[in-house]
Amino acid sequence: MKNLFNTSFGVKLDATEVAKAIVDFMAQEQNFFYKVIIGSDSLRLADNSADFVTAVVVHRVGNGGRYFWRRLEIKKFYTLRDRIINEVLMSIEVAQNVLRELKSLGAVNFDFEIHADIGENGATKSMIQEVVGMIRAYNFEVKTKPDSYAASKVADRHV
Repeated sequence: MKNLFNTSFGVKLDATEVAKAIVDFMAQEQNFFYKVIIGSDSLRLADNSADFVTAVVVHRVGNGGRYFWRRLEIKKFYTLRDRIINEVLMSIEVAQNVLRELKSLGAVNFDFEIHADIGENGATKSMIQEVVGMIRAYNFEVKTKPDSYAASKVADRHV
């Protein structure tokens, strides 16, 4: 059950069903350009565990979008760096799965990005090169704050 994503309607979907929903969404308005974006955010809890949320966003550029999200609780995170690295690894894993499914369904005409919840301001600024390098090593386009809305706005909403 942990790998199931929630929709805004409360329906639970696996990665294949999420990809199918994305393809269906894109098929509704084929004249638009689309971005498929993955982003994760986390919250440290009192017992040093962390609540992680990963969002899959399909953005119909200039005309709205749709998103799916999943929540996982993982035990014992003592540092911000460990949580951020785990966020990035979760995003990469979901990105690989969703992209594989999208390709198998024949989806075309979209950009694919990973949004990292780090930026030039705040405690994560020292990690930017490391995180961006990790994501690019997997051949994904990366955005950081203030442009990383899938992580800092969508996933954050459910943490």
